[in-house]
Amino acid sequence: MSLHRQPRSVARELALLSLSQFSNSSEKLSDQDLNKLILAAVRTLVSEVQENLEKAAEEANRSHQRLLSSEIRASNLTSAKAMVQEAIGHTESAINRLSTILELPETIQLANHHEVRSYALEIIGTVNRYEREIKETIEKALVDWKYSRLPRVDRDIIRIAVAEILYIPQTPQKTAIDESVKLAKRYSDEEGYRFINGVLRRVVDKLTDKVDKQAAKINQ
Repeated sequence: MSLHRQPRSVARELALLSLSQFSNSSEKLSDQDLNKLILAAVRTLVSEVQENLEKAAEEANRSHQRLLSSEIRASNLTSAKAMVQEAIGHTESAINRLSTILELPETIQLANHHEVRSYALEIIGTVNRYEREIKETIEKALVDWKYSRLPRVDRDIIRIAVAEILYIPQTPQKTAIDESVKLAKRYSDEEGYRFINGVLRRVVDKLTDKVDKQAAKINQ
């Protein structure tokens, strides 16, 4: 086991990669199923990098053409600047994904560790077993957002954290939130991890309020 990565951190990442490929309602997965899901997830990540690089190249070429004609029309210069920014954004996204992919061999190797694989399967099973309850909990914590409109990776990160908070009691709430933010920084963006952090803190606040109210009723 790597000294730099804790077993459950690796397990959460494997669960995230697998959930993005999960297409049936079964709450139980075998080790072989998990292997197939991880392989499919790796292929998806590689495809995303290729797509972002292609988009960046297209935007860079379009902005170059606009810059060549900017002397004729001032509006072309403004448009070209916007395209350059778009190209930079796609490039940064591709670079972030590449850094994640470069670490995947280590992640996949660590997936063979019993504790990692066991906890990854526990997370996936819990998320699917309590899918409806987890969704309702998240919806109550959303502000000006609909559950169905959340980016898939953000939604899955939140689902994993809520599953741990509600149904895997050995996981401290703070740990679930902190780990979700780490995942978001790897697989989402700055706006995404801030959003996820806010949603999960509201989830915890609502749970705390519920417990306090129940305690107050008992003491009455």
